[in-house]
Amino acid sequence: MTTNPTSPAPGQGTAPTAPEAPVPPAAQVPPTAPVPPTAPAPPAATAASPEKDADRPPLRILLTVLELAALGAVGTAVFAVLTATLGIGLGMLFVFGIGIFVLLALVYGLYGVAWFEVRRVDGLYGGNLPDLQWRPRTNPGFGGWLRNVLRQSVDGRMWRALLNFVLGCIAGTLVLRLFWGVIWSAFTAFAPLSGRTTVEGPFGSMVAAAWAPLVGILGVLAAAAGILGLALLHRLLSRALVMPNREAELTAQVRTTSAQREGAVRAAELERTRIERDLHDGVQPRLVSVGMTLGLAQQKIDTDPAAAKALIDEAHTSTKAAITELRQLARGIHTSVLDDRGLDAALSALASRSHIPVQLDVRIDAGTTGSGARCRDAEAAIYFAIAESLTNAAKHSRASECRVVVRSRDGGLWARVEDNGMGGAQVQPGGGLDGITNRILAAGGTFRLDSPAGGPTSLEVTVPCAS
Repeated sequence: MTTNPTSPAPGQGTAPTAPEAPVPPAAQVPPTAPVPPTAPAPPAATAASPEKDADRPPLRILLTVLELAALGAVGTAVFAVLTATLGIGLGMLFVFGIGIFVLLALVYGLYGVAWFEVRRVDGLYGGNLPDLQWRPRTNPGFGGWLRNVLRQSVDGRMWRALLNFVLGCIAGTLVLRLFWGVIWSAFTAFAPLSGRTTVEGPFGSMVAAAWAPLVGILGVLAAAAGILGLALLHRLLSRALVMPNREAELTAQVRTTSAQREGAVRAAELERTRIERDLHDGVQPRLVSVGMTLGLAQQKIDTDPAAAKALIDEAHTSTKAAITELRQLARGIHTSVLDDRGLDAALSALASRSHIPVQLDVRIDAGTTGSGARCRDAEAAIYFAIAESLTNAAKHSRASECRVVVRSRDGGLWARVEDNGMGGAQVQPGGGLDGITNRILAAGGTFRLDSPAGGPTSLEVTVPCAS
């Protein structure tokens, strides 16, 4: 506790002080005129960054042409490999089911190509596009994994990125052809210098040497115009296919906000129910018992002082137990150590109180938000999820140890809680896992539970930092 240096020490009175003499008007210091705020100094000139250079239309068109040429050379081979994999998977579909695994591997390949295409378009045209995310897994076991892959195979954003990749490969092939047309036209323009009377023109025709310069110049202009047109067409298609439109983006934001609001309301309702249950089933009966014990002691204090003293001792013990329960209940509502010392210290204290040995591994950045500030909402959600998971493990899992891992990931926090219990955990309405789900959902995060029969049980949560 910090104290005011001018305040007296505890237990000491304040000595009366003589009133200060008034300062003569001549001795008073006239107030200084306020200094007008100065304009901030302009930032020093820095070298142009690649992002600034990419905003220049000529350079961006040049980069588009170069990327299309690369897609025409390399992307076509990638497209051929994916097509061959699809053919092999379909051809071996009825050969002991081997084709199924080939097709499942193809989904991962398509996802990788689509992820690359999203990053390529974002780096070329900007827009701060979010990365293509693999759909979260909702069910445990092999069946859950298979369903997750099937859900990813019908992801619309992935297929739009793949369509843009295919169109880019086609445009890149045409760009390479037009590059060759530029070279051929340039050689044609200088054909009279070779001394020939005729030169080969387009479509196998023969052109007189006198007309060769004009044909060559027109060919260069036409090929260059074709390359420029393909670059502009690729920009238009990429914006339409890969970059989300404003209406779809607002619709997704509204959907996410609605889900977060429902999760917050549900989490608050479950928290209120838990507090009422803990007060009604724990503290209230103990306080009633203390009152009854003190009443009995009051009746016996004159006739049987020894029995009254024993009753008072019992009431004192019950009062201390009630205080402990209230302290634990308050700690569950608000953890002061989390605000004062951060998530690492709060989890260390939580692990020390756990009935099951906990291996704690916390490695988070000092400023996960990137500006040096702590993600207090994300830390609170992660702490609640881990605390509730450890409580459930102690009550139901019959586990002998737990492992807790916390990391900074993608501008937020990621945590995994795993125990070696008997497994079979499920999200039940009103249960602890339901509370974790709603708390994480309210914070805008994701939740994944994997608890097959026989164990182990693992819980993964990811919470972004609030912007």
